[in-house]
Amino acid sequence: MDEQVIRSLIKWPDVPVCHGWLAFDRRGSWRMRNEYAQAHNLPGDAIQHEGLIHFIQRNLAHNESGEWFFQNGPQRVYIDLGYTPFIARIYPSKDDLLLKTTDDREIQPIDIFLDECGQILISCQFEIQSSKDLTGPMTTFEKRLETVFVLLHDHDLEIFSKSAQFANACGYAGKWCWQGKDYEINLISSKEIKKHHGLLFSARNS
Repeated sequence: MDEQVIRSLIKWPDVPVCHGWLAFDRRGSWRMRNEYAQAHNLPGDAIQHEGLIHFIQRNLAHNESGEWFFQNGPQRVYIDLGYTPFIARIYPSKDDLLLKTTDDREIQPIDIFLDECGQILISCQFEIQSSKDLTGPMTTFEKRLETVFVLLHDHDLEIFSKSAQFANACGYAGKWCWQGKDYEINLISSKEIKKHHGLLFSARNS
């Protein structure tokens, strides 16, 4: 958390939490959802300001219930997740391809999954900020290494497929070769993903 955010929590305690106004979609875009967007179930307007996006990313955390939020100064803004709180992209580099999130975290895959909609998910470990459900001046944040699911951006599915061999037998969907290592592709349901710690939708989408 930014130091100014921590100071604001002490200075302005008991600011009401916010639901429904901020969303993170399946392509890694942050979206502002005004009252009209919320009332009509619209995705909202994509945030273009790089400074604001970086501010959100630095002050991102989840609570004990697994709900993700952006600590906007003294106010906790819960996030409507399109699916997962991180989105993966495959980027070209000088020597090889890079697997990174849209907020520039390098991904070291643990396991690979295929859900019922044909979407690819990668489990990996990141240093994540978390907080108790309590808000106000007594709020504390802890950083720890957690296993999370990351959705692969749909624009990179073709690149993924070129390095994959697909099958269909007893929960095994094939294998994917990444940087000289073979990973089994396991079948998983989106319900299982959403039940994973830290991947529950916000209260609005539960």
